[in-house]
Amino acid sequence: MSIWKFANPVQFMRLSGALLPAFSGLTVLCLAAGLGWGFFGTPDDYQQGATVKILFIHVPAALMAINAWFMMLVTSMIWFIRRHHVSALAARAAAPIGAVMTLITLFTGAIWGEPMWGTWWAWDPRLTSFFILFVFYLGYIALWSAIDDPEKAADLTAILCLVGSVFAVLSRYAVFFWSQGLHQGPSLSMDQRENVDNAFYWPLLLCIAGFVLLFITLVLLRTRTEIRARRLRAIEQMQAQQAAPRPMEAHKA
Repeated sequence: MSIWKFANPVQFMRLSGALLPAFSGLTVLCLAAGLGWGFFGTPDDYQQGATVKILFIHVPAALMAINAWFMMLVTSMIWFIRRHHVSALAARAAAPIGAVMTLITLFTGAIWGEPMWGTWWAWDPRLTSFFILFVFYLGYIALWSAIDDPEKAADLTAILCLVGSVFAVLSRYAVFFWSQGLHQGPSLSMDQRENVDNAFYWPLLLCIAGFVLLFITLVLLRTRTEIRARRLRAIEQMQAQQAAPRPMEAHKA
């Protein structure tokens, strides 16, 4: 069975409709368990106190802010290569979700950073790249809204997505490129010595799983909405064409 069959809107609607209940239930379960365990079942850090627990929101949101843009890049490239409308609509659907994740990352980072660094904001490489990524999200959303032709909008936003991927990469790896920044290293790493303590590690993984499932659920919901909106516009255009007087009828009138 080819995966491209789900690029057909009818097939996508059928599959997504079947998957949504399961994804929604798993999202609620993982988020409730992860956040409950993280905020109420873990000890305070010996240096940061209870402030450290904001990582259970900050880290998953940051991961999804970056990976949402990469998901948009992949689906935009699929649109460029194969001209599948569902992929373009999925990229459009993901953008507001990624923007909100980026905003949550910036907001929680400021709350966490103030007691640790003594300032709400610093032009740290990672913070700056995240801020620029947020601006790209806003520009992407605005570009979709500004262009009436959906295919032209999909083409131009795909180009913007490709350019913005530079800042998505910088947001992920800035702590490696610029070691003098204020931002600490990654909380999760292939190197076990760089991971957070096990008391925080497992609930953090559960929170990340919840955010991933939340992202998938919201993308499916929003993509279904985008497909329905496109269908509605097509019906309205057809009705307008049928209601418009023909040249002969206009002359007689």
